[in-house]
Amino acid sequence: MRRLYGFPGGVHPPEHKTESSGRPIAPAPLPARLVVPLLQHIGNPAKPVVQPGQKVLKGELIGKADGYISVSVHAPTSGTVRAVEPHPVPHPSGLPALCVVIEADGEERWVEKTPIDYLHLDPSEVRNRLRDMGLAGLGGAVFPTYVKLNPIPERSVPTLVLNGCECEPWITCDDRLMQERAPSIVAGARIMRHLLDAREVIVAIEDNKAEAIAAMREACRDTDFEVVVVPTLYPSGSGKQLIQLLTGREVPSGGRSTDVGVQVFNVGTAHALDRAVNHGEPLISRIVTVTGNVRRPQNFEAPLGMPLAELVTLAGTPREDTTGYIMGGPMMGFDLNSDQVPVVKAMNCVIARSERLFPPLPLPLPCIRCTRCAQVCPVRLQPQDLYWFARAKNFGKAQEHNLFDCIECGCCAYVCPSHIPLVDYYRFAKSEIWAREREKKAADRARERHEFRLQRLEREKKERAEKLAQKAVASKDTAAMPNPDAQAKRAAIQAAIERARAKQAGIEPRNVSQLPPDKLKEIQEIEARRAKLREAMQKQPGDTP
Repeated sequence: MRRLYGFPGGVHPPEHKTESSGRPIAPAPLPARLVVPLLQHIGNPAKPVVQPGQKVLKGELIGKADGYISVSVHAPTSGTVRAVEPHPVPHPSGLPALCVVIEADGEERWVEKTPIDYLHLDPSEVRNRLRDMGLAGLGGAVFPTYVKLNPIPERSVPTLVLNGCECEPWITCDDRLMQERAPSIVAGARIMRHLLDAREVIVAIEDNKAEAIAAMREACRDTDFEVVVVPTLYPSGSGKQLIQLLTGREVPSGGRSTDVGVQVFNVGTAHALDRAVNHGEPLISRIVTVTGNVRRPQNFEAPLGMPLAELVTLAGTPREDTTGYIMGGPMMGFDLNSDQVPVVKAMNCVIARSERLFPPLPLPLPCIRCTRCAQVCPVRLQPQDLYWFARAKNFGKAQEHNLFDCIECGCCAYVCPSHIPLVDYYRFAKSEIWAREREKKAADRARERHEFRLQRLEREKKERAEKLAQKAVASKDTAAMPNPDAQAKRAAIQAAIERARAKQAGIEPRNVSQLPPDKLKEIQEIEARRAKLREAMQKQPGDTP
């Protein structure tokens, strides 16, 4: 039996799991219209590759990955692309994002499915295929899966952890997935193990999921995978805390799990990986818990892009006192601005809010320095100090106190007797620091471009001066050298002048030598007078001759 090490802090809020965990996963009916965002993952949004009016098949590529941290997006059903335009999406900012709007034809015609022979292909090629199939983490972070399956050469990953803890209240999608599709999860874990070359595989499940534990143990019977039951304590499902709980190794500040030889994946990601590799199906749907102030809480397998309003009605008509919806759990989730946003890869749960279930918080009071927030912090931070620094906009001090180690679990705000929204202050400080870093990078790039331009102008000026100097030297050398061609040219010009003079006198050049002496003398006198006249005109150009 594996020894558990625990982690500091943590809380145990009301679970609210039984409301939705007792019913099986139900397939959501196909909506008439789907709005598929091109950014459903961490990193760069996918680039649209379809145009309005284009016919698409189910699973067909509609957005291609752009950059290293990015994955592709696919059509959740067959139909016609009606628009590629901004649309409201589930995000704390409430800002719209570029989406592909598809009108379903109801035929559900699949694109040709191509499974991946991962055992006989180069691992790099397998990862690229997974990138093209749109796989991203389904535990909430939606980090591109193919990147996490790419081990750094100098850092081995001997331990692979499948995260089935699902510690956040109200959410049960992973619980039902493990109960109903455990063999698929195990198949996905085999693929992960092969690509990472991991020596051991651990499946971690909280002790409040007895049916899931039994199903996963049965599926792992013929493997060397170890199913470990961990105590129910929030946030045991956070990657760094789970690693510390299972191995006793603590991820260093600012580091990653691979720094201690561990990689963590959600069980939903393993299931999606099995569908992609063994069945050739891109990620076009996910399981979503619909719970809270609804009549029949349940888990649904919903196509990506399905309008939230249609998904919620599957759990019964919303009650009259519903005041809004939360995406995710009550600890780390956020309020949605509209029920017209689509289902996305990060949407593991939708909670219908009401004042009965979620009473309004009292107005925040001044901090009393009780240190309860520090006692429950799973990262050993000093939340009260971070609060003061963030409130005073002293972001440098906040960074010195390891602000970015905060996982925003909400434990500090949950126990605060003054009802201070501490996590909101930390998010504000992080966003301001990121914004200033972006501005600094932009200013640095502008300065570099300006300096490069000045260097280029100076270089071009120097090159022009050198070319002019070389040309002047060449001209001087040419003038000093006798030039037969120039002498011949001058002689030809002089001869042409003589012919012109003779012509003006009415005499052809060939007859000049034949004239009598008196006639020749007369012509010479005329030419002399003309010469004197021209000379006088040159001396007094303003006078009339």
